[in-house]
Amino acid sequence: MSELLVKGGLAYLLGAIIGSLVIARLTGGVDIRMLGSGNAGATNALRVVGRKLAFWVLLVDVAKGWIATRWLAPWAIPGIAPALPELEAWCVPVCGMAVMLGHVYPVWFGFRGGKGFATLLGTVLGISAWLLLPMTLTWLIAVILFGFVGLASILSAVALAAWIGLTNSGAPLLTFGILSAVLVTFTHRSNIARMRAGTESRARRLWLFGTRRGQA
Repeated sequence: MSELLVKGGLAYLLGAIIGSLVIARLTGGVDIRMLGSGNAGATNALRVVGRKLAFWVLLVDVAKGWIATRWLAPWAIPGIAPALPELEAWCVPVCGMAVMLGHVYPVWFGFRGGKGFATLLGTVLGISAWLLLPMTLTWLIAVILFGFVGLASILSAVALAAWIGLTNSGAPLLTFGILSAVLVTFTHRSNIARMRAGTESRARRLWLFGTRRGQA
C-alpha cells in the first residue's frame, strides 16, 4: 500500500504543474484563469494567448500524464516496499487518476487548474497508444456532429471507459476509465450548463485551425 500512496502522491504533485500557469510565470504573461472561460487548460490558452503558447501548454499537460503512467507507475522507488502482487496492477490507474486530480486541483495554484482532458490523453498514451483510437474518433465525430468541444471531450472519455470494458482489460484499468469519465464530465459541468441554456458557442471546423474561436 505504501508504494501506491507514494506514487499517487508524486503523480498528484506532477499533475499540479499546470502548463499555462508555469509558462505565464516564466514569461511574465497573464494568468489565463482571469480571461476567457477562466480555465487553465490548452483550449482557453488557444483563445487568449494564441496557438504558439497553446501548443506548449498542451504539450506540458499531455506530457505529465504520459510520465505518470509510463514512467512513474512502473518505477521501483528506492527504499519503498513494492506493492503486494494483488495490488501491483493498480499502480497505473492510481498514478493516472492522481495526475489528473493534480491538474484539476493543483496545490501550487490555489487548487484551480484545468479540466483534465489533455492530461487524460497523456495518461492513456502512457498506458497504450491504441486506446487513443476510440477516443480520437469519438472526439472528431462529436465535434463534426454537434460542434461542442466540451461535449466531445466528455464523450471521448466515456468512449475510453466503454472500450476498456468491451475489451475486458481488467478491473483496475476499467476503474480508471470510469473514474476518468466521471471526472471529465464533472469538470465540464459549466459547459453542460451553457449547452442546456443555449449559450455554449459551437466550434466550427475552421476554428480547429485557429480561424474561428468558440468557447470551451
